[in-house]
Amino acid sequence: MAGCTIDLNCDMGEGCGADEALMPLVSSANVACGGHAGDEASMRETVRLARRHGVAVGAHPSYPDRAGFGRARVARTTGQVREDVAAQVQALAAICRAEGVPLVHVKPHGALYNAAAQDEALARAVALGARDVDPALVVVCLAGSPMAAVVRGLGLACAEEAFADRGYTPRGALVPRGEAGALVASPDEVAARVSRMARERTVVAVDGSVVPVAADTICVHGDTPGAARLAAAIRARLAADGVEVRALRR
Repeated sequence: MAGCTIDLNCDMGEGCGADEALMPLVSSANVACGGHAGDEASMRETVRLARRHGVAVGAHPSYPDRAGFGRARVARTTGQVREDVAAQVQALAAICRAEGVPLVHVKPHGALYNAAAQDEALARAVALGARDVDPALVVVCLAGSPMAAVVRGLGLACAEEAFADRGYTPRGALVPRGEAGALVASPDEVAARVSRMARERTVVAVDGSVVPVAADTICVHGDTPGAARLAAAIRARLAADGVEVRALRR
């Protein structure tokens, strides 16, 4: 379907070294705000880089786990998670205000993202943490997950997310990292997948079946080897297929 739009997002400010190359190629940046990575200096630098390239800024809160980069679930009550999210989002919001840049969305990171996608109490805690800072923030969650209904049930805007370089199971879930088909490395294949997700709202699963994936935004992982090359291939394919890349909006 020509004439459709999609947001391309990327996690930034995590110290992976690819931000300068990736920022011009995406439309939304998820900025690490202290939980798993990032500090005041890196947040300010990333916000300024996003402003320079006209990229929308979002917060990327995590479990408080800098040692483990937020990749493992941490024993936190839902009340603590709400406070964790609110504190991290507020830290970035303050920098955005100082830099004259709107804060548009909140996307949880790593283990918090994966857990909240299926745990409705945890999803509620994440969404409430975002709402505590600003009820107009868009909450990003896994496309088709129970979290989307939780977020909308709280009266918040929700953007459902798919992944450019991750394999999907026949049930529409992500193939766990480390298993066959978990990662898609070919720039041409990744670009074709993203275009299909944007235009047809489907993806080809690892068994060859076609499954629905109703995505508002698609993630390009900044720490994937050759991430900028993948992003450039995606932008070229989307342009050729008549898909407009447009940032999330409040």
